[in-house]
Amino acid sequence: MHDRPRIEEALDALRAELEVGRSTTEVTTRAAWLAFMRFARQRFATEPTPDSDGLLFQYGTYAFSGRRMFTVDLTRQFDISDDGGEHDHYVQIHCELRYECEPALDVLESFNSWFFHDVNAGLDEWLVAMEGHLEPLLARVPSEIDVYEEPV
Repeated sequence: MHDRPRIEEALDALRAELEVGRSTTEVTTRAAWLAFMRFARQRFATEPTPDSDGLLFQYGTYAFSGRRMFTVDLTRQFDISDDGGEHDHYVQIHCELRYECEPALDVLESFNSWFFHDVNAGLDEWLVAMEGHLEPLLARVPSEIDVYEEPV
């Protein structure tokens, strides 16, 4: 664990993965997904608790920014403990891919799935299953991409 990057470095790590091999300003869904998979495989210096390092894959049509968009949210969640080792809060690193609404996306409705390192087995199997949900979007270029960190 001592040779793992600190949680505070996770946002920069995801941003760096999104830049790998990028030659244009357009990032396809496939390129963003490949970057997130590389990021998901990286381990960080987390506490040895069951929910210390989780991955969340979710999508649906939402109006978070004021207008309705189909949003794929690729999230990494870290448990942050206080000085006594007790849970204090979570930090989430998001890669949100947003698409203009259209009937082909509306039929996907909404979906979410969690994976926790050190609890669930088969990260690669989970990633393959999640990629199956992305199939209709892989060749598309999102209208917007937002990469950010937030405490929850």
